[in-house]
Amino acid sequence: MQFLTYVLAFIVAVGIIVTVHEFGHYWVAKKLGVKVLRFSVGFGKPLFTKLAGADKTEYVLASIPLGGYVKMLDEREGEVSASEVHRAFNRQKVWKRFAIVSAGPIYNFIFAVFAYWITFVVGVDGVKPTIGEIQSQSIADQAQIQARDTFTHIEDQPVKTWQQTTIQMLNSALKNGSVSATLSREDSSQKTVTLDLNDTKQLLAEGNLLEKIGISPWRYQYQARFGEIKNGVAKKAGIQEGDKVVSVDGKEVNTWVELVNYIQERAEVPINFVLQRGDEQLSVQVSPSTDELDGKVIGRIGAYPYIDQQQLESQKVVVRYGVIESFGKGLVKTWEVSILTLKLLWKLVVGEASLKNISGPVTIAEYAGVSAAIGFSAFVGALAIISISIGILNLLPIPVLDGGHLFYYLVEMVKGSPVSEKFEAAGQRLGIIMLAGLMSLAFYNDIQRLLQ
Repeated sequence: MQFLTYVLAFIVAVGIIVTVHEFGHYWVAKKLGVKVLRFSVGFGKPLFTKLAGADKTEYVLASIPLGGYVKMLDEREGEVSASEVHRAFNRQKVWKRFAIVSAGPIYNFIFAVFAYWITFVVGVDGVKPTIGEIQSQSIADQAQIQARDTFTHIEDQPVKTWQQTTIQMLNSALKNGSVSATLSREDSSQKTVTLDLNDTKQLLAEGNLLEKIGISPWRYQYQARFGEIKNGVAKKAGIQEGDKVVSVDGKEVNTWVELVNYIQERAEVPINFVLQRGDEQLSVQVSPSTDELDGKVIGRIGAYPYIDQQQLESQKVVVRYGVIESFGKGLVKTWEVSILTLKLLWKLVVGEASLKNISGPVTIAEYAGVSAAIGFSAFVGALAIISISIGILNLLPIPVLDGGHLFYYLVEMVKGSPVSEKFEAAGQRLGIIMLAGLMSLAFYNDIQRLLQ
């Protein structure tokens, strides 16, 4: 079921983003008088085809949802009648060709702004950036950050969730090498610290940023306290919801995990519980019933942990703004994520970031699936990030990508004539090799992650 969710989420995500990208090319081409022959979402065998409009444009939905394309009238790709030569793409002025090609990536950024606008209007669910544990001798420990501190500002920018905190922290680290962070302590006092994040290679190595600086986010700790009691041996023994475990067989137990492990190892073995119920302590004996887990016989008593909903809800936060304000926030968010992505790409080029950070379709599918499972707002936010990534990727000056064509047009603007066919063909071959290498690395990283 999870695999199916990932696949469906991936198809929907790629379908939306590809349609937006290709629509940018299509719309600008039509507005500038270029004849569009085909608008295809996907490659391979057509699943749906329709001819429409005065130009009888062919609209196609194809079987392989990994891209798309807009085919325009072009003398380099077929014979063009004299009456339509003026509508051929290759006959357009260089600024028109530049506008048509750049429109795809630009629409990706426009879509990201719109997607972020939706998330901010609907509300983005998050978790307060409250710290759970600090690793000894870590960067955070050296900065005297303490458990239960909550980040409030990174470089004077307010942060309300862990996602905001991580992005702001990474952005500031890549810009300044060190990060100024303001935290609120349990006693409501404020403390400003400086985190030394100059080691870019360590910072951008594979893994979680927070773990690298020695921070574990706060997580709800399940106490050794009973919540819902099912029909089982626990209920028969008189255990009630809210009972707190003081000890089992004379041994102190503090967490639910410790209690579960102890019970699972003692199928049909009597266990003596000492429970705290209000002001009263009482003793009960329970013999766990047998069950099977992963081919192993374990003990169960038919009980679930107690969840302090008030404590759990206190760490949740919803970031929401008004309709007008959300548009500005969407613009800023798109700009920040775009700049951060470019910085990370540059660090990859100069060898200051791990190549393991490059992801392929498997990771994208997992990301889309997880965000879809979380909810609508999270999925739309994921679409924004993927759209920005696709937009930036297509602007890279790699032949066969939009950025490669734009580079040729810039050369044409400078020298006053198009690049030679020989030069363009050589660039196309180089671009295919570069793109194949990049995709191979992305697939390799995906497979490595699956095998871990």
